[in-house]
Amino acid sequence: MSNTDVSANKALVLTAMKAVFVNRDLSAFDKYWAEDYIQHNHYIPPFREGLRELAANVPADFKYDPGMIIGEGDLVMIHGRYSAHGPFSKPVIAVDIFRIENGLLAEHWDVLEEEIPAAQTASGNEMFTNPQAS
Repeated sequence: MSNTDVSANKALVLTAMKAVFVNRDLSAFDKYWAEDYIQHNHYIPPFREGLRELAANVPADFKYDPGMIIGEGDLVMIHGRYSAHGPFSKPVIAVDIFRIENGLLAEHWDVLEEEIPAAQTASGNEMFTNPQAS
């Protein structure tokens, strides 16, 4: 896979995530997600419709901040922060991992962790930063 393809995959993930979780555009699912999208998260129902259902029911104060994006081949990882999200009472730092197939998000895994303020971490560093915003 060429660097151009990897760059296109990274752009696809960022565009799709912002469309749904920042702009609240549920029509983006039909544009960016495969219909038979494979979901590996334990609390999101299967397929594209399962994620659409979750996104349609996020609270009014829900917020998503995208961060670093790393891609290799057909896989893209995006680091982000979800606030007022699902079963979590604190903001959640996530690494969302997508497999791209035929120009669509085809499969998803994630790693989620409640955010701890920098002052309470052993390192004193924030758990989420966005070097692209600098």
